[in-house]
Amino acid sequence: MAAQDRTRRLSPRLISQDVDSLHGLQTITTYDTTRTDASATKLQQAYQAMLTQQQAETEKLTLYRAAADAARLAEWEFHNAVLAMKDVVRGQYGTDSDQAQAVGLKKKSDRKRPTRRKSVAIAS
Repeated sequence: MAAQDRTRRLSPRLISQDVDSLHGLQTITTYDTTRTDASATKLQQAYQAMLTQQQAETEKLTLYRAAADAARLAEWEFHNAVLAMKDVVRGQYGTDSDQAQAVGLKKKSDRKRPTRRKSVAIAS
C-alpha cells in the first residue's frame, strides 16, 4: 500500500463511498474480525468522530465568515469616516493649508502645474 498523504483532504466522492461501505457493513450480521482498527465498533466511532469534526468545521467557517463580514464593514465605516474628516479639514482650513497636509492631503501649491509642450515641425 502506498504511503498516505494526510495533509490533503479526501475528496467528497471518496468519503461518500466510505460511508456507503459502512452502511453496507451494517447489513452483514456475521462480520467479526480480530483487527481492532477494522472492527464495527471502531468504524462506527471513527464515523461519528468524522461527523462531529465536520460539524465543528462548518460552525467555525460560519463564524469566520460572519467575523470577516463584520471586519469588512468596520473597515469601510472607518474609511468613509476618514474621507468625511478630510472633506471637513479641506472645507474648514482650505486646500492649501498645513492642516490639510497633516491629514494626508497634498497642498494645492505643491502640485505641479502643467507645462506646454513645444510642437516640433517635421520637415519633409
